[in-house]
Amino acid sequence: MSDTDRIAQIHRVTGETDIDLALNLDGSGKAEIDTGIGFFDHMLDAFARHGFFDLTVKVKGDLNVDGHHTIEDTGIVLGQAIARAVGDKAGIRRYGSFALPMDETLVLCALDLCGRAYFDTNVVYTVDRIGGFETEMAREFFLAVANNAFMNLHIREITGSNNHHLAEASFKAFAKALDMATSFDPRVHGVLSTKGSL
Repeated sequence: MSDTDRIAQIHRVTGETDIDLALNLDGSGKAEIDTGIGFFDHMLDAFARHGFFDLTVKVKGDLNVDGHHTIEDTGIVLGQAIARAVGDKAGIRRYGSFALPMDETLVLCALDLCGRAYFDTNVVYTVDRIGGFETEMAREFFLAVANNAFMNLHIREITGSNNHHLAEASFKAFAKALDMATSFDPRVHGVLSTKGSL
């Protein structure tokens, strides 16, 4: 690993979860995901593949209770990994946005790696679960990511009706927006801020 590698590896253990996560922002979309929740694995795999991130996630969670701690804590660790991997943010675009169509669904994600945590969404799910994934946890996951990556994150449902599509479009749009925000722009010298820091 060189000084220019944008890679983070985090191991976080609590009384509820044991998480090993590795993220390479400059990967090729390779993923090894095992959270114990099949649909969540599918979403994280989609995030890695469509953002061209290499991502390894191994989670042992208290699924005998429910999926809450597994999903939220994975969001915490992914957010920490993004913050660590992006480093001082010198030379990056900082902002990213993407409108992701998926059949009848259109979801917009816009984000700013500004160093200030904020999250808002208007995505409404009409079922309680997609497979073993509790749909109310989509919001908790992205909130945890935003808070721990210190990013401003908005996910907007433009149109949609299929819950699987709404969730998948959200994860993919987030991946594409993050890929854009973390990419380098030769016109950016230092950080893209009038304050001189992010």
